[in-house]
Amino acid sequence: MSADSSLSKETPNPAVDGSELIRFDNVTKRFGSNVVLDKLDFSVASGKHVTLIGPSGSGKTTILRLLMTLVKPDEGTIKVGGQYLTHEKRNGDLVPAGEKHIREVRKNIGMVFQQFNLFPNMKVLRNITEAPVTVLGLPKEEAEQRARELLEMVGLTEHIDKYPSQLSGGQQQRVAIARALAMRPQVLLLDEVTSALDPELVAGVLDLLRDIARSTDITMLCVTHEMNFARDISDQVLMFDSGRVIETGTPEKIFNDPENDRTREFLSAVL
Repeated sequence: MSADSSLSKETPNPAVDGSELIRFDNVTKRFGSNVVLDKLDFSVASGKHVTLIGPSGSGKTTILRLLMTLVKPDEGTIKVGGQYLTHEKRNGDLVPAGEKHIREVRKNIGMVFQQFNLFPNMKVLRNITEAPVTVLGLPKEEAEQRARELLEMVGLTEHIDKYPSQLSGGQQQRVAIARALAMRPQVLLLDEVTSALDPELVAGVLDLLRDIARSTDITMLCVTHEMNFARDISDQVLMFDSGRVIETGTPEKIFNDPENDRTREFLSAVL
């Protein structure tokens, strides 16, 4: 599927000036005694496509969940667009942020999950319009027009009045992508978006994401085991192991000439 004019109209095009859009400073996250992220420092520039690779359990998905504030850091801070995500300044001190502040910063972030996470009691159209109307305050008619254009982009116009249970896994994931883009986020998070799909459906979803990556300036942070996809869309690849970034570089560098023994070991197992 190729991108069309609706793609460029309906997805954001933040200024790509190399400015820092996401910043993790000394972030630690524990689940019980398990340290999932260990004093993590990294940043993502606006408009860039960054892919996180590494073994299961290395902390990659936790990064996305932190950005969506589904979990909060035990130590350290996260900034999005120069604003603290789960902290705020109050009387000169940095304190845990209130829910209003978190919602305001988080609305610039969209996420596509492994398991689609569509609302089962809502038809496709309302799945896409619900957040723009309730969170952004978009008029219903404008939200529906945006949704129809996005459904055309993802090739699902004829399924607009169906419930998620009436769609295939691949179709549900396309709806989930359209739903994330309907918020016009600055950042799109992709969490193993093909892992729950039957193999024959994977290529279509990845092709759609390639179109988004190539046709817009949206910043993408992607966790995937699809190494060819990572090679195709990434400006930067980060190799994770035990909650730390152990190597970072261009796709050409990481996939063709990795420096770290653990990176070489991981890639030899998955390529």
